Amino acid sequence: MRLTTYSDFALRTLMYLAVVPADGMLANISDIAGSYHISKSHLTKVVHQLGKLGYIESIRGKGGGIRLAKAPEDINLGVLIRQIEPDFELVECFGQSVPPKSDLIYQEVVGCVISPECQLKRVFSEALKAFIGVLDQYSLADIVRNDAKLAALLA
Repeated sequence: MRLTTYSDFALRTLMYLAVVPADGMLANISDIAGSYHISKSHLTKVVHQLGKLGYIESIRGKGGGIRLAKAPEDINLGVLIRQIEPDFELVECFGQSVPPKSDLIYQEVVGCVISPECQLKRVFSEALKAFIGVLDQYSLADIVRNDAKLAALLA
């Protein structure tokens, strides 16, 4: 399983917000993008969605910025990834319905001929559940326990 860059940026944004701003201080997208050397425009989209999902809050106006809307221990990594990943299709057949057997040309081009009897899908499904299951065991607080060292690297 490979997470998208979008998920990576979401996780990094939350980590930044958990360790860099001093209590009561706000961060801004430019600072986060600069710390990680990532695209500010792409990060803006990520921050917008994190706000819509209730993970961060934005304060507008002069002196505005962003901050966590929840305590780090209340942000579960598995839940977050389920909310922001566009799909979990490890292989093409996870998202396809099998075409009728009479349509052999279509089946050869679009679908997999062994799909109706394939046990590999079951193995991949178990692997995906295990992957998400591990993420479910951790919160943002778990991955920022070394906050002082992270803050020094991000400053």
